[in-house]
Amino acid sequence: MVHRMACPAAAAALLMLFAAVPAGAGSSWQKVGDDARSGVSGLAHEGPADGGAAVRVLVVHDNKRSGQQRLSRITHRKGSVRVAPITWDGPQPVDLEAIEAVPGRAGEYLALASRGIVHHLKVTGSMARVVDYSPLPAVGEGDDFESFALVAANGRLAAVWADRGAGTKRPSTLYTAPLMFTPRGQPQFATVTRRTYRAAYPTDEGTRHISDISVTDSGRLIVSSASDAGDDGPFDSAVSDAGRVSVTAAGHVHITLDAAPSVLGTFPQYKIEGVECLPGTTEALVGTDDENLGGYVRSMPLCRAWSPATAANAPTGPTRRSSSATSVRSSA
Repeated sequence: MVHRMACPAAAAALLMLFAAVPAGAGSSWQKVGDDARSGVSGLAHEGPADGGAAVRVLVVHDNKRSGQQRLSRITHRKGSVRVAPITWDGPQPVDLEAIEAVPGRAGEYLALASRGIVHHLKVTGSMARVVDYSPLPAVGEGDDFESFALVAANGRLAAVWADRGAGTKRPSTLYTAPLMFTPRGQPQFATVTRRTYRAAYPTDEGTRHISDISVTDSGRLIVSSASDAGDDGPFDSAVSDAGRVSVTAAGHVHITLDAAPSVLGTFPQYKIEGVECLPGTTEALVGTDDENLGGYVRSMPLCRAWSPATAANAPTGPTRRSSSATSVRSSA
């Protein structure tokens, strides 16, 4: 999620949307994909829809073969969800895992593939044109990326991304760097800083310590973590408040990770790979890539400022009926 001030009209529309959702109703999972090719690997806020009654987001899919869908648009509102394909115009990426709106550039996004290639996109209607692309800097040995966020402050722009990590033996490496664009639109990264991060939950050998990143309007660093035992599950996930990120007027990026991440919600049997704080609200839209079991989205108030009371009232997602490979999932 882009750290920026929402325009008053958009913020008001989003606040009206979520204020109208009764307790519990807004947190229901809504199905957006039926199989491993249609799950949610990353989310980017696009804007309000349906006169402010819905929110529109772009979703990337981690498909690898030529001709498979890379990008879709989800329109999410109380009690319903619509999914529409976006045509990819340009070199097809392999395994897209994150997408983020570029602040100050209407209709422009950065989409990240798992091996560290950043694609600069211009989205118009149902078409996404590749403007340019560039590798991430300072890629570490074995890095596998699933997350990417942008922070805009003091007229400067910075990127935050992470290697997902792997179980108890490999924590995530969280990277930050100032970001600029060349005249032709190629992303350019400046000095990189690194931090190590371990998820507070889940903690098993299948844990991906960071499966996505979002930044609140106040600069809080919200991360999802997920556990994946295979294409049929079982899965597990959490969303946590990990720390704070800021950008100075000189363009320096400061990131502080909390000694103990604050778990804001746990989601047994779901594999969250997308979390997006919606600008001007405390709501997040979260999305899952549950492999053979498809993909789901839901909204929850995960982006409010952290406090001890916030942690004490951390929501827990509903557990599926069974974790077996043959389980049938409801839309609830």
